[in-house]
Amino acid sequence: MITSKEKIIEYFKSGIKDSKNFKIGIEHEKFLFNKNNNKRINYMKIKEMFNALMEFGWKPISEKGNIIGLNKKGKNITLEPGNQIELSGDKLNNIHEACAESQDYLFELRQVTKKLNINIVSAGFDPISKLNEIPNNPKERYKLMTKSMPEGGELSLDMMYRTCGTQINIDYDSENDFIKKFKIVNSIVPITIALFANSSIVEQKKSNYLSYRSKVWQNTARGGLPKIFFEELNFEKYADFVINFPILFINDNEKYVSGKKYIFKDFMDGKIDEIKNRMPDENDLSTHLSTIFTENRLKKYIEMRSMDTCGWDCLCAGPAFNVGILYGNINETFEIVSKWEKNKIINAYLEVPKKGFNTQLMGKDLLYWASHLLNISRKGLEKRDKLNKSKKNEAIFLNHLQTIIDNKITNADHMINKFSRNEDLSELYDK
Repeated sequence: MITSKEKIIEYFKSGIKDSKNFKIGIEHEKFLFNKNNNKRINYMKIKEMFNALMEFGWKPISEKGNIIGLNKKGKNITLEPGNQIELSGDKLNNIHEACAESQDYLFELRQVTKKLNINIVSAGFDPISKLNEIPNNPKERYKLMTKSMPEGGELSLDMMYRTCGTQINIDYDSENDFIKKFKIVNSIVPITIALFANSSIVEQKKSNYLSYRSKVWQNTARGGLPKIFFEELNFEKYADFVINFPILFINDNEKYVSGKKYIFKDFMDGKIDEIKNRMPDENDLSTHLSTIFTENRLKKYIEMRSMDTCGWDCLCAGPAFNVGILYGNINETFEIVSKWEKNKIINAYLEVPKKGFNTQLMGKDLLYWASHLLNISRKGLEKRDKLNKSKKNEAIFLNHLQTIIDNKITNADHMINKFSRNEDLSELYDK
């Protein structure tokens, strides 16, 4: 039972790994549309698609008799509130493996979506649909979240139903290593948003944002970039943050109970009458940690969550960029970001969804910092020297980002340019 702060600290410590055993986990989401009417697919179509994917060896995950996901050899396909689908990848050793995993999944997904007349959109925000046009699904927790989330953030339902992101999960080898990595990942959030901006079209119009997804997440309940994240945040301080954070819901005997009246400390103290005052176990803690929607968060690893979903050309670039910095060249990165001022980072974070690379941070624009960090990442990946069958290291996956920086044109700019030519919806779909 999780009855004390020490138990939560132990939970975080249990994630410590020898650096030789560091893994990389990638999660990425996709929007799915009916080809015949450009509408988001409903749950009936999801079931058809999941059944077709089972032919590739995927096994069903069910809740109360409804299929809500698939799994296969350490990987999961999960169902998001508006029937977006997410691949939660296995824990892998290098970017070559992670990229191959994504490629295999996208091959299977394309076979199935082609057969079922479904189009895929790889963007951070749904470029076509209005919120009231999006179907839901029978996943229990989403019913409760749809009611409670808007109370804490005006764009929370947009987050749930109209955004897609890419997430990277990385390990730490000590508490000090966590402190250093968490400081870095929070400091570079504005640069990550600028580099991977890919949500400029909203409801078939230019949104005047490069990453409208980031704007939405800044106005989502339980989200954002808390100032405490820029302190020397050790396991104890993060545990304090978690203990005093409001509960979103509790899974009690497969029934979801709203936690909106309580913080996690109330749960630990046995003060929640609705669940007969029982104490939380490790599963309850894991659920609570997963419903803290900040830009980065801690479980038994660090989750980085600031990137818009993007297509195949850049899908491997985000993991490569971050692994080069955090596994390959952490000290040089830390030396740079430790000189940045907290308020200037937060100001850049608030401005970057609209201004992109033109956002200022410490007297330089984000294009300058992105270029600088890309060079640091490249050196880190070359130092790691993880080779593929052609004897090439992981730095090959940075080419997409180098092109963005050289041309000063992001995926969001490409989407604006393509769509503005003739406002043809087919320009928004993955080719």
